[in-house]
Amino acid sequence: MSKRPNKQAVLSDAEDVSRAGCVPAVRFEDAVLVERVRGGDIEAFGLLVSKYQDKVYNTCWRMCGHVEDARELTQEAFFRAYQSIASFQGRSGFYTWVFRIAVNLTLSHLRKAKHRRVQSLDQVENPGARDEPLRDQVADGAASNPASRALTTELERQVERALDDLDPEHRAASVLRDIEGVDYAEIARILEVAPGTVKSRLHRARAALRERRRPYVDEAK
Repeated sequence: MSKRPNKQAVLSDAEDVSRAGCVPAVRFEDAVLVERVRGGDIEAFGLLVSKYQDKVYNTCWRMCGHVEDARELTQEAFFRAYQSIASFQGRSGFYTWVFRIAVNLTLSHLRKAKHRRVQSLDQVENPGARDEPLRDQVADGAASNPASRALTTELERQVERALDDLDPEHRAASVLRDIEGVDYAEIARILEVAPGTVKSRLHRARAALRERRRPYVDEAK
C-alpha cells in the first residue's frame, strides 16, 4: 500500500463488505487476512471489520457513554489499523491490536473531555467487601427479593452513571472485564499494563460501583 489511503474510501469499502455479509465458506485466520490486506485487498480488511466492529464499538460506547463519539472512535480505530497494517508485527493477535488502538483513542478522548466529572478512586475504601463483577452487582440488587425488582431500572441507571464517574483507566478495566468478559491476561495486553495493575484497577472500580448501588440494595431488603 504505497499510496496513502483515504479514510472515507477505506471505511466505506470495508463497511460495504461488512454489510454484505461477505464471509467466506472457509473462515480465514486473522493472520491470513492481515497478509491479504498488506497486499492491497480491501475486502480482506472488510472481513476483519465485520468480525470485530461490534465488540470494538460496544467497548468504546461503554467507555465514553455517547453513541456518536463511540461510532467515530470505532471508525478511527479501524482506519488507524489499516494505515499501520504494514508495521503490525503479529506479536499479539489482530483482535488485541485493534482493541488497544480503540481503547487508547477512547482514553485520550475521555481525558480531553474536561466537562466530565472524575471520581478519585484513591479515596474509595471498603475493606473486606466482596469484589463482584459489575453485572453481578446489578443482578444481586434485584434478584434476591421480588419487591426490589421495581428498583432494577434505576439501579442500572446509577451503575451507568457510576461508570461515567470513574477515571478513564479504571473504567476501561471495568468495561473490558465486567461487561465484555475479556480475561485478565488479554486486558493487560490491551492496556499494556501488568496483570496485577488490571486487578487493582478492577478492585477499585468495583468498590466505587458497589457504593453507588448500596442505597438501592438496602431499600430492596
